[in-house]
Amino acid sequence: MDIWQETFSVGFRDIDPSDRLTLGALFDYFQEASINHAENLGVGRASMAQTGQLWILSRISVVLERRPRYRETITLRSWPRGTEKLFALRDYLIQDASATPLVRARSAWLILDMEKHRPLRPQGVVDKLPLNQGLDALHQGLPGLNTRVLTKVGERRAAYSDIDYNRHVNNARYIQWIQDIIDPELLEQAPHMRLDVNYLHEIKGGETTELWSAPLSDSGFAFEGRRQDTGQAVFRAELWI
Repeated sequence: MDIWQETFSVGFRDIDPSDRLTLGALFDYFQEASINHAENLGVGRASMAQTGQLWILSRISVVLERRPRYRETITLRSWPRGTEKLFALRDYLIQDASATPLVRARSAWLILDMEKHRPLRPQGVVDKLPLNQGLDALHQGLPGLNTRVLTKVGERRAAYSDIDYNRHVNNARYIQWIQDIIDPELLEQAPHMRLDVNYLHEIKGGETTELWSAPLSDSGFAFEGRRQDTGQAVFRAELWI
């Protein structure tokens, strides 16, 4: 299937007190669609493992135009979108029952050597996938986020519930960490959002990540996670509400 499609009913676990979908839950939807489509296209987890490779999410930009409500039926479409340097691109579009766009997103994935954990050129895999030329969910996205002057606001120790199959903190868990930094009322009241995330280095179980943040102009926030032992940046993000 060139374009993957799934229909969801927004569940109770996916909402906050405003009765609307959270960013963290949205990333869970993205993740499931990506995995299911990769399996359908023959480049899923098992197939990639046979050649000593795995997919890693590196960057993602998400524009949430309207937050769907509890039990609202939404349709998620996702498709590969070619390459950009070492990145394999994948777009997402979520629509409501009347086909009105709710969410637009673009992601960039790296193919890693499982043993050496080094990026590989994606062409050998991506050349087998549909290009979907001209089909853009998000025309502008995937910025490289710069270092900013930030203030430490907390820390998180990666526990069992944070870790996924690849034995590192799952990409959606970072979004939950970001949500927990912000004033809950701001998130609950937000009718729309934009989030840009750069995943820089993996975090493994037991490691502690310091969380740093600062306000930006026009209702924006910058975030950075840093290893407690070395100060190395492991992720950067910007959220606009």
